[in-house]
Amino acid sequence: MVENVLYYGDNLEILRRHIKDESVDLVYLDPPFNSRQDYNVLFRERTGKASAAQIEAFKDTWEWAEAAPMYDELMRAGGRVAEVLNAFRSYMGGCDMLAYLTMMAPRLVELRRVLKPTGSIYLHCDPTASYSLRTLMDVIFGAANFLGEIAWRRTAAHVSANRWPRLHDTLLNYALDYTQVQFHPPKVPADEGWVKREYRYEDERGRYMVDNLTGAGTTEGPSGQPWRGVDPKRIGTGRHWRYSPEKLNELDAEGRIYWPKAGKYPKLKQYLSESGGKAVGDLWNDINPVGRTAQERLGYPTQKPEALLERIIKASSNEGDVVLDPFCGCGTTVAVAQRLKRRWIGIDITHLAINLIKRRLKKGFGPLAEFEVVGEPVDMAGARTLALQDRYQFQWWALDQVDASPAEKRKGADKGIDGLLYFVDEPDPGVPRRIVVSVKSGAVSVSDVRDLHGVMTREKAELGALLTLEEPTQPMRDEAANAGYYLSPGWNKDYPRIQVITVQALLAGKKIEYPPTNITFKDAPRAERKAKKTELGL
Repeated sequence: MVENVLYYGDNLEILRRHIKDESVDLVYLDPPFNSRQDYNVLFRERTGKASAAQIEAFKDTWEWAEAAPMYDELMRAGGRVAEVLNAFRSYMGGCDMLAYLTMMAPRLVELRRVLKPTGSIYLHCDPTASYSLRTLMDVIFGAANFLGEIAWRRTAAHVSANRWPRLHDTLLNYALDYTQVQFHPPKVPADEGWVKREYRYEDERGRYMVDNLTGAGTTEGPSGQPWRGVDPKRIGTGRHWRYSPEKLNELDAEGRIYWPKAGKYPKLKQYLSESGGKAVGDLWNDINPVGRTAQERLGYPTQKPEALLERIIKASSNEGDVVLDPFCGCGTTVAVAQRLKRRWIGIDITHLAINLIKRRLKKGFGPLAEFEVVGEPVDMAGARTLALQDRYQFQWWALDQVDASPAEKRKGADKGIDGLLYFVDEPDPGVPRRIVVSVKSGAVSVSDVRDLHGVMTREKAELGALLTLEEPTQPMRDEAANAGYYLSPGWNKDYPRIQVITVQALLAGKKIEYPPTNITFKDAPRAERKAKKTELGL
């Protein structure tokens, strides 16, 4: 049985190595978009300003120079995927869009492999890439298994000088096999105007609307023959009764068939009290994006609202099913899957995201948040490997060990600060106090401690921490001791102003010493409160 697992690494490699064939019921993916014009592609604003430190990890994700080797590999493999990519290149050339499609193709092939026969996939994209991605998915999943193209309104209209404003994202929905796919049609509460417009009739059972009793297609069987003197073929060319004569008689006896005046045709009564609400179509304008003041907002640039994932997960899975998000970002998919009692698999290529998801699950679900993390260092060998592979990933991992937030990387600002911690203390409990954190993955010396001391002075920070992969020298420890202590008025306790902590100590559970009032991260809302609001229709 698949349990809740969070993987750090390249999702293509994780899918190939760890996820079994036909083991997943539902896939939702929200990969970085390939629209440099209107979106924070790779988490960078149009001005070029990085929105967070993770920009370094993603800057080359969809560039052709990086994707070309994968393209050559796919061409050598041959098959329909190679054919469609070759067709894309014939009119696109070696551009970033082709890079995007080339990097997505093998991942979509793997996602098809892991889906159960009853499973489905939702690919979240924008209009810039949706037309090409749909062609690619037609080839991989089969055009017959296309279930819908959902337009989610994510923003309000704004003035555009030379084009229609882009208001929506696109969700491409495919099944592995449309004849077996599980789907629970979602409904929303009916508004008064819609009820008046659609449910125009009333009898002793209440308000009702009328619907056709016939379906398309002719048949020589009983459903193609006249019933109660009415020939279905007279209602419309090539029609038949949707029910058998016996079922029609049963419906009529129950008063569920509407008989109009002479010359008209009978129809089926559908009662408002039995409707369960208004059916949801492929235009979703009732789910708001995560606003600046939203309670669930975590500060992640591409965060999607929980209501969006809740609708998808409820519609296309059951309790106990496995939900997979291979680009899980800040973890909205796994958090909603956890709340809805689904099992889940999340994959992300940055420790920044993995750390955020772990924190979100622990704060949101407490002891109920049981999950495994695969790919994080668990010993010194793993930490050294990560440091050699990517110093930024190592840095984010180390910061998470002490519950610090990565500092933004802006040219000319915050030099010498890799992470920050905030706490409160007396006599001004409303004023956050700072701890600056520096992470070193290479050789260290006493100058690193002196530099940290200088940053603390400049930033007016009460404490500083130096996290080191290598063992610090004795002069470093002496220099740190010379910085003295911070006396906490609220806790009446001394804390070393500069603390040098090794990765080996971090792996053993060592933390920065400071007053136990960490306010660094905004807490995710507790899951039980969210569930209660859902039950109340809020």
